[in-house]
Amino acid sequence: MPAPTLSAVLIVQDEEHYLPDCLASLAGVAQEVVVLDGGSTDATVAIAGRAGARVHHRPFDNFGAQKQAALELATGEWVLSIDADERLTPALAREIARVIADPAAHDGYTIRRRMAYLGTPLKHGGAENDWVLRLVRRSRARFTPVAVHERLVVEGSEGRLREVMDHLKYRTLAEHVATIDHYTSLAAADMRARGRRFSPFHLLRIPAEIWARLILRGGILDGRAGIIHAAMAGFYAFLKFAKLYGGAAGDGGRR
Repeated sequence: MPAPTLSAVLIVQDEEHYLPDCLASLAGVAQEVVVLDGGSTDATVAIAGRAGARVHHRPFDNFGAQKQAALELATGEWVLSIDADERLTPALAREIARVIADPAAHDGYTIRRRMAYLGTPLKHGGAENDWVLRLVRRSRARFTPVAVHERLVVEGSEGRLREVMDHLKYRTLAEHVATIDHYTSLAAADMRARGRRFSPFHLLRIPAEIWARLILRGGILDGRAGIIHAAMAGFYAFLKFAKLYGGAAGDGGRR
């Protein structure tokens, strides 16, 4: 059986709400879908199996290691890294199909994400310029080995796709708070492992983050959703440094 041209790879954990639409958006463009589950307790694994994905299991430790493990499970010449709360638009799916069929294609492509936060599209505050490297030649790609905010990197030339990817960012504030708790624990532990120490100057990150998103980047123009999104970014900065300051006692939110 010939190897697939495009493998889509996802890491998941308790994503039963988001996963079905994500997998549906991959139909017709990805010949292989690899789902790496970190220990779901809901219907995530069953949903992935019914959709025809190749499901693997690996206890979640951190994002960089988990995504690298998923990448290594793929067999396609090309890999599309996608999260459960993201969707390919039909136009983007067609563009990806054209690009990977082009012998002169770059080794990697960045894609602009179009964010909807709490059900409201964000057009300002930095959300309008969210470019991420997601489509790569598998032999040229790897994930950065960091605990959180990992990046896909490619050895070779890069281009940009014209079409956008939809990013459905949180249904409720409770979901956002839970995610922040988890991410900030990983971020604080990573900073501590690299010898970072808390400084009172870190507190300036909180108003700076809110000011930059609301005023400098115009997030206030997105109304209630933009204001909340900016405030939560400030909260993320505070909690990350609070956990760094508090040491092991400040960690929480483990999955």
